[in-house]
Amino acid sequence: MLKIKIIVVDRTRSDFLKQGETFYMKRLKRYAKTEWVETKPAGIKKGRSTFGILDEEGGSIAKNFVPRDYIIALERSGKAYSSKELASHIEKLSLTHDRLTFVVGGPLGLSKALLDRSHEIFSLSRLTLTHEMSRLLLLEQLYRAFTIIKGEKYHK
Repeated sequence: MLKIKIIVVDRTRSDFLKQGETFYMKRLKRYAKTEWVETKPAGIKKGRSTFGILDEEGGSIAKNFVPRDYIIALERSGKAYSSKELASHIEKLSLTHDRLTFVVGGPLGLSKALLDRSHEIFSLSRLTLTHEMSRLLLLEQLYRAFTIIKGEKYHK
C-alpha cells in the first residue's frame, strides 16, 4: 500500500481547519498509509532574516525525510494540475515509488535548499493561500485523486 507523509510547519490553530484535516485524514487512510508530521516553526522576530528562518525550518523538515521518500514541495510557483491530472500523476508515481512525502511550509514558505532537494514542486493554486488553508486543500485534493483513481463517485 502506498504511504503518504505530509510534513507541515507548526500546528494548525484554526478549529475549523483542524476539523477538516481530521475529516480528510480519516478518509485518506482507506487508500494509503497516511502520516501527518508537524515540525517546530522558527521564531519570526524583528531583525531576523527570512533566509535564516526558512533555513532553520528546512532543516527541521528534512530530519523527517527517509531515503525512499519521493519529496513533493508545495509552492505557488510549482506545477499546477487539474484534479484528474493529479490523480493520474499520483497513480503513475505509485508504480515506481512507495512513499510520497508532501511538504507544506510555514507563513514564509520553504527554503530554496529544500525546494532544490525536492523531486518536484507542486502548486495548489496561483492564489496566495495561508499555509494552514493549503494543508486542508492538499488533503482534500489527495482524497479526490484517490476517488478518481478508484472510479468512485466523489469527483464530478
